[in-house]
Amino acid sequence: MSTARQYELIYITAPEITDEALAEVHTQVLAVVDRFGGTIEKTENWGRRKLAYDIGRQREGTYVLEVINGPGALTSELDRRLRVLDAVIRHLVVRVDEDLAVAERSRVRRKEAMARRRVKRGLPPEPTETERRRHEEEDDTDGPEHGFRGERGDR
Repeated sequence: MSTARQYELIYITAPEITDEALAEVHTQVLAVVDRFGGTIEKTENWGRRKLAYDIGRQREGTYVLEVINGPGALTSELDRRLRVLDAVIRHLVVRVDEDLAVAERSRVRRKEAMARRRVKRGLPPEPTETERRRHEEEDDTDGPEHGFRGERGDR
């Protein structure tokens, strides 16, 4: 039994495709995921967007994102199925669970370092509610109307 991993599947369909045909593609993806014992965590229809380059004389496409949890064998079957569907002009499956774990470890490390710095300065490890409110108010005044020019400075 394979370990369940998290993947993002993005596929692009032709812009003239109907909602029923788009639902049929989703149904086929769902059937493959179910057969391998996976789950679809989230489905987002990003709508019709311009392509970065022409694909088969198409300048636009309908983008759909699916977040899938399942074993590794699932990706090869999804790839095979989506390659033969005429409605799908491009697709990409990316494993994201490792990236999410790295981001979480970095977030925890930053939080621990901040707590150590605060303790060295004689403050409590976590910011108090008044400090949080003060920082939020300061962030609200950093817009362009208050003279803030971003990271690039005065150019």
